[in-house]
Amino acid sequence: MKIKMIAAFFDIDGTIYRNALLIEHFKKLVKYELFDDIQYRLKVEEAYNLWDTRKGDYDDYLLDLTQLYVVAIKGLPVKYNDFISNQVLLLKGNRVYTYTREMIEWHKKMGHKVFFISGSPSFLVSRMAKKMGVDDFCGSVYEIDEETQTFSGKILKPMWDSAHKQEAIENFIKKYNIDLSKSYAYGDTNGDFSMLSLVGNPRAINPSKELITRVKNDENLKSKTQIIIERKNVIYKLNSDVELIEF
Repeated sequence: MKIKMIAAFFDIDGTIYRNALLIEHFKKLVKYELFDDIQYRLKVEEAYNLWDTRKGDYDDYLLDLTQLYVVAIKGLPVKYNDFISNQVLLLKGNRVYTYTREMIEWHKKMGHKVFFISGSPSFLVSRMAKKMGVDDFCGSVYEIDEETQTFSGKILKPMWDSAHKQEAIENFIKKYNIDLSKSYAYGDTNGDFSMLSLVGNPRAINPSKELITRVKNDENLKSKTQIIIERKNVIYKLNSDVELIEF
């Protein structure tokens, strides 16, 4: 009988990476003047400023940004995108949280399978997965026009929502024979809720208020979810009874 494997499922943006790979890519598009629609640029900046000044919902901000991004990269040549994507990982790829970086290494030493499941574009997620030496990955897939070798402005498979992340995990289970009851998941937003719900060892990393609220209201997750907060060079480990303070 084939032995079942223990796995660790990691979101990237806000969980491993101390921002979002998509945002870094967006910034590079602007820097290299490959994103020339000023109206879209202003909308992105407005969405970011709402979050940066804590006047907006983080999950809503990421969704708005992603929707703008899909349109923004329409017509972008693949060869330019490859250059920009390489620059993102070369210049910004080490901006990761200490806790999740160390947990990735711990899981590998324990012989666990390590997977990245992220809403960022697959062409960025694949590079991060290679950089950190994990077993497999799943990111959002953006359509490429084969004739022109440019991005069409359509998304074939989003990976920022809970339903698609659950589908990704189910595919990994079939491919690698995973025992979910002994496995781990790490995430920070509502989009990671299904990942946390499916495993025996869920960990919410610097979670949004929306995610903590769902965890506290879910009897299955409430008792077993560990909440990790990393600030400066201190890591705090909390349980789901942490008090939420409304402003």
